[in-house]
Amino acid sequence: MTINREEKKKNFFSQNKFVILFLIAFAFIAFYPLPYYITSPGDARELDPIIHVEDGDEDEGVFMLTTVSVGTANIPQYIWAKFSDYREVIPADQIRSEDETDEEYNQRQLQMMEDSQHAATIVAYQEAGKKVDIEYHGVYVTGIMSGMPAEEKLKVGDKIVAVDHKPVMETKKLLEVLSPKKAGDKVDLTILRGDKKMRVALNIEEFPKKYVQDEGPKAGLGITSPVADVSIVTNPIVKIDTSQIGGPSAGLMFTLEILDQLTKEDLTHGKKIAGTGTMDLQRNVGPIGGIQQKIVAADDAGAEIFFAPVEANNYRDAVKAQKDIGSKMKIVPVKTLDDALEYLEKL
Repeated sequence: MTINREEKKKNFFSQNKFVILFLIAFAFIAFYPLPYYITSPGDARELDPIIHVEDGDEDEGVFMLTTVSVGTANIPQYIWAKFSDYREVIPADQIRSEDETDEEYNQRQLQMMEDSQHAATIVAYQEAGKKVDIEYHGVYVTGIMSGMPAEEKLKVGDKIVAVDHKPVMETKKLLEVLSPKKAGDKVDLTILRGDKKMRVALNIEEFPKKYVQDEGPKAGLGITSPVADVSIVTNPIVKIDTSQIGGPSAGLMFTLEILDQLTKEDLTHGKKIAGTGTMDLQRNVGPIGGIQQKIVAADDAGAEIFFAPVEANNYRDAVKAQKDIGSKMKIVPVKTLDDALEYLEKL
């Protein structure tokens, strides 16, 4: 007796339909993306292999940057994070803007990292009394608000070089020019899109309430997190290789590592020192996200000291995490680079 192929298929499906349906359901649950991101402790990376100052001084201790791992959530990860102390579920619109693609988000993070490196280099060389020449070439658009004038006419990656025919090469200058503008005003932007130079006319409009919350009415173009295109020439030469690490939160630790290599004094005093916080040209240390997860990463790496920004409850949250995991790591609050240097001098 023979059974044709169609009958074999029917028999196979009838015998295994529950297994097949289970596998389909499992695949759906495991891989269906949710409108959330999961953040978890990343790692603490020594900065010696990442930053190299020509003929720089070598010390026994190390400075380390700390990272947070970020990934899109599926159902199992979401459930796991809800029951984990150091995994956090964050709505997608808090990580990236409404219409921002993954590529645009990654580009924005890398541009912010580059801006962080520049600020750290400038501050460290100035502190060390070394030569650093700075040239500004315009301001990158790294994010655009949905529903605002910039959404229709600008793209992430555009570089603004003039406003109303007047050169604008720095972020600070761009903000100074735009901040007095009111809803209904018009501005003429000159931008570079790749190799093409363009003029774009835009109206100033009030921000939607979801962007200003309780701050009252505000107006603008809808450009978020602008970053200056900067070129820096230093003597001695410094090279920074951060690969695909994004964001501005390593600014303070970059500054300390560069300064440590520029000077003969051992700033680390043989210690393993981690930390986080942005750095601006006024030497201020700014707050960051995910500090509790960075405490876990630093402790896992054996850090003895951790520099934590004071603002936005970063220091308070860092101390809470340090006590919660039973770490002996010393948490040091910092508002400025000088706070960190003063603490290091006392080691």
